[in-house]
Amino acid sequence: MAICIENISKEFNIGEKQSYLTFRDQLAQLGNFPKRLFSKKKSTLNESPFWALKDVSFDIKEGEVVGLIGRNGAGKSTLLKILARIIDPTHGQIKLKGRVGSLLEVGTGFHPELTGRENIFLNGSILGMSKREIYTKFDDIVQYAEIEKFIDTPVKRYSSGMYMRLAFAIAAQLEPEIMLIDEVLAVGDATFQKKCLNSMREIGESGRTIIFVSHNINAVNRLCSRAVYLEQGQLIDDGPTAEVTGRYLTAGTGYSSWRTWPEEMLPGNDIVRLKSIRIMNAQQEVADSLQFNEEISIEVSYRVLKEGISLIPNIHVSSQEGILVFVSGDTSEKARFESKGRGEYVSNVRLPARLLNEGGFTVDVAISTMDPLAVHVHERDVISFQIIEPTPDFLTRGDYVGPVPGLTRPHLVWETEHQS
Repeated sequence: MAICIENISKEFNIGEKQSYLTFRDQLAQLGNFPKRLFSKKKSTLNESPFWALKDVSFDIKEGEVVGLIGRNGAGKSTLLKILARIIDPTHGQIKLKGRVGSLLEVGTGFHPELTGRENIFLNGSILGMSKREIYTKFDDIVQYAEIEKFIDTPVKRYSSGMYMRLAFAIAAQLEPEIMLIDEVLAVGDATFQKKCLNSMREIGESGRTIIFVSHNINAVNRLCSRAVYLEQGQLIDDGPTAEVTGRYLTAGTGYSSWRTWPEEMLPGNDIVRLKSIRIMNAQQEVADSLQFNEEISIEVSYRVLKEGISLIPNIHVSSQEGILVFVSGDTSEKARFESKGRGEYVSNVRLPARLLNEGGFTVDVAISTMDPLAVHVHERDVISFQIIEPTPDFLTRGDYVGPVPGLTRPHLVWETEHQS
């Protein structure tokens, strides 16, 4: 194993003003000076323990690329700082096999008064590299970071993007066996993000171990084969990326990919009542996470109570932000004009591959008639699902590896002719 995390817990004291002795405190303890001159004013804040992590345990094999996900305050950054040996755990232990490179915050490990050149050697030494090894990689680092003109400028004058480019270049080029990366995609322009994603993919393929923390679930799905989900300092889920990120996106919403109503609570009226709705992948299996490049289907089951009426089931698909993406109903001639008899019905609508972009979606379901126009049942946000792209779909993104904006991402055919 590259990383073994065994029952790690970390406690902080909320309201604690000082957790260490200052130089003044140490002088006062010598007893050579009047203590009143060095008396420390006690904090008026109430101190209470806060567990940022609580009994977290999991192992990571050599060469695994693991995404660490969770909401703000879940304990992700605290865990990375423990792995990077910046802070010590309150309880538990970690075992690391190999050198560790960390990208935790912009500028972490840099001395602001030193130049970019000097910080390369400083960071390389921290990573355990010899001076000769750093010299060998120096030109590649500078070229990768694209800061040739500023290599002898103190890094305190760097922008946040320049900081991160240099930090990532050092970590990537000096080849530590374990890389800890925290929100590296939050800083930098699109070109840098593309280079960063490509490098992380190459690092993973080279057999090195990566822990990647990000709120960009699409990037986690593309880069990581496995995901670990933390919530309020505890391990909630650990497994294949698509499954874990699917549960993370729907956690706390009350939504799922399959909704069935109890017999005595079927929504509707004396004409029609809903029974269930579910979303399925290309293998006709109910799923929370669906591949971007696969056909998916939504199945609506309902009971007709009054015959002689043409009923049209329809769905309303919205983004998780509440933006309506499209509405679809059965507008075929049979559905519009043929009356249904009493009984049980199942309607199925298929969504073509490469229609919806990466992200989370919710579905409303309704059943209505066109003549006269009437809505007999309309249930909002009954199911949810996410579209993922674990491996790049080059038909719609080409060589671009960053996030693709928009709610839809159809594969359109382009033709170009030379006119003159």
